[in-house]
Amino acid sequence: MAGGNEGGEKTEKPTQKKLDDAAKKGDILQSRELGTALVVMAGIGWLAVMGPSLIDALSDMLVEALRFRRDDIADFSPARRGLALLTGIALPAAGVMLATFIAAIAAPALLGSLGFRPGAFAPKASKMNPAAGLKKIFGTQGLIELLKSIAKVGLLGSIGVWLIWDRLTEIVGLGKTGIGPAMADLGNMFIFTCLVMATGLFLIAGIDVPAQIMQRAKRLGMSKQDIKDEHKESEGSPELKGQIRRRQFEVLNNSTRQAVAEASVIITNPTHFAVALRYKPGVDAAPVVVARGCDAVAASIRELADQNGVTVLQYPDLARAVYFTSRTGQIVNEGLYMAVATVLAFVFRVENRMANEMDRPFITVPDDLRFDADGRKQ
Repeated sequence: MAGGNEGGEKTEKPTQKKLDDAAKKGDILQSRELGTALVVMAGIGWLAVMGPSLIDALSDMLVEALRFRRDDIADFSPARRGLALLTGIALPAAGVMLATFIAAIAAPALLGSLGFRPGAFAPKASKMNPAAGLKKIFGTQGLIELLKSIAKVGLLGSIGVWLIWDRLTEIVGLGKTGIGPAMADLGNMFIFTCLVMATGLFLIAGIDVPAQIMQRAKRLGMSKQDIKDEHKESEGSPELKGQIRRRQFEVLNNSTRQAVAEASVIITNPTHFAVALRYKPGVDAAPVVVARGCDAVAASIRELADQNGVTVLQYPDLARAVYFTSRTGQIVNEGLYMAVATVLAFVFRVENRMANEMDRPFITVPDDLRFDADGRKQ
């Protein structure tokens, strides 16, 4: 029973594949509070810098709108007139829009969720189910959202009341100054108030982001059996096999690939070790090791040999002996001359159709050149 429960409980973190699949379906890490805080701060920040220019542009637009000339009566064009008035405030207004747009993009980018996912727009029956909607509203998630909204209103409202109370004397005194200084002071108070409230939004976002991370991890949590099943499925996928094959080819440089293509024979053990031997009469004084490798490199050598039609023979003792006694570019150990010569002679006979697989010779490796998989002499 314990083993069954352990396999079904979502006690493990989601794998990268599970996270990627969820993201393709639109289930991504997101925080509305962070997005709101960034957008408000970007907009207020731009107004704090370009506010005077925007006020001047609005003032000029108002003055120009109330001014009438002879051309406005004789040849009046509402479209041309409106366009001329809006042109003056286009740049400051566009700056605010651009700042908030960049901030809206920055929020998912900071959470690693930026990107277009067509799966998020696919129709889902669960979203059209009224029962599921009511459960979401009145369930745990709905309660959490309600508490967040109450906390947000309470925090921002408290900040607003405190700022107004703290500057109540200055606000009352604005009526005693000129309209120009009063508007400037009022604008400064507005900007300062908004900046402080935006800071409050960042405090809320600082709580919301970790909460969203925990909720998503819990929602996408996996059991040990889920991880095992996913691993089995991935092992058999053509995509993963192709990726492994590409990685194997990447470990071989171009010169090694060329050497394998020109090799006379590939000797393997058959999986962990592979050595490529070349012997050209009149060119090589003795058989030369042109490539050698273990594990991934050995697999790459074998695959390259298959692609180039190079004979691959399984002689475990000989493969390990050549691997541990010779380096790439060196001739084989003298003690292995007889064994290698026997193999090369067999390959020559097969290529000339004078022998077949049934005629493969039995070879022996000298006792002092026998190695195990770890390179220790046997």
